[in-house]
Amino acid sequence: MKQRLTVLGSTGSIGTNTLDVVARHPDQYEIFALSAATQVDLLLSQCTQFRPRYAVMASAPHADELAWKLKANGLATEVVKSADALDFIASHDDVDAVMAAIVGAAGLSPCLAAARAGKRLLLANKEALVVGGELFMNAVKQGGSTLLPIDSEHSAIFQSLPEDACTWAERVDHVILTASGGPFRTRDPLTLRDVTPGEACAHPNFAMGRKISIDSATMMNKALEVIEARWLFDLTPEQIKVVIHPQQIIHSMVQFVDASIIAQLGTPDMRVPIACGLAWPTRIASGAAPLDFTQLAALTFEEADAARFPGLHLSWQALRARPGTTAVLNAANEVAVAAFLHGQVRFDEIHRINLETLERVVPSNPDSLDTLLALDAQTRAAASEVVSRIGLN
Repeated sequence: MKQRLTVLGSTGSIGTNTLDVVARHPDQYEIFALSAATQVDLLLSQCTQFRPRYAVMASAPHADELAWKLKANGLATEVVKSADALDFIASHDDVDAVMAAIVGAAGLSPCLAAARAGKRLLLANKEALVVGGELFMNAVKQGGSTLLPIDSEHSAIFQSLPEDACTWAERVDHVILTASGGPFRTRDPLTLRDVTPGEACAHPNFAMGRKISIDSATMMNKALEVIEARWLFDLTPEQIKVVIHPQQIIHSMVQFVDASIIAQLGTPDMRVPIACGLAWPTRIASGAAPLDFTQLAALTFEEADAARFPGLHLSWQALRARPGTTAVLNAANEVAVAAFLHGQVRFDEIHRINLETLERVVPSNPDSLDTLLALDAQTRAAASEVVSRIGLN
């Protein structure tokens, strides 16, 4: 039988790459539901190609526009407009697997819904673990969900670990997340105050959304990945390391207690980890070009410079702090990045906003979705105050 798939965030880079892989295997997969934020015409095009049963837009006006265009084109896809629409398409009885590719804390609720419903959950939403942490992993366990990481780094670790997960602790010394270093890897840290949004969005290896691109430039994406790895693989903060690898050929590594290292290599194409997650434990063609070792000039590695990437080191601090601190860091960073993209603050002030917000907001062990969302709202308000105070005139 075909695997029925819901794609949350189908118009983003992960979503479109997922649909590209699915289109290559029409005998194995069918699209049950799609969701998007604002790109009505792109979602309409996807509905035309894949004919999902349901579609969801983030706002009522966009949903109404999509519904009208679907009807005008003779498509039977139903637009779900309820407040819990994302939860509905993520946990529906007829869904086998969910690609969770919504950026930000907005993806937490449908991820929890899919986990509690026991779905095969392909996780590309860092924030589900950064914000949800223990709550999310408990939902996965209690619902009997199969959790498969889609971030290239975590997929690489997943593929490099022993299959018998119960013995990881006995054999694994630590994991090593690789990072490209972004567009400012070699730039003088003293000049970062002058960075423009256009410069910060110019990732050397991947085409990504603006928010994720800024996180790559500050290395906050890697900070969030450190937190994500802690929960995905049940590691201590000390067991997670980061190394700069500009070529992004080695996607991450696992070092075992005997000092041997297993790494996953491949071309920097997100269709590879997506195909791995869709087909696991088997394999399917991803559409990515195979790695040609004869064309590789060199594989180099560098230490992550704390002066250039101070945000990276907040991850280990947040993991050692009170429960909920990682949720505070995530919300503060979302506010800071949005302020930079809107020209309200300088690039080098993103870290300052994150740091000051962490000092202002002290979480009180959030233990439910409601308390996490309340903490998220409290943090965003505090971060916005910091932006207003230090913002550009």
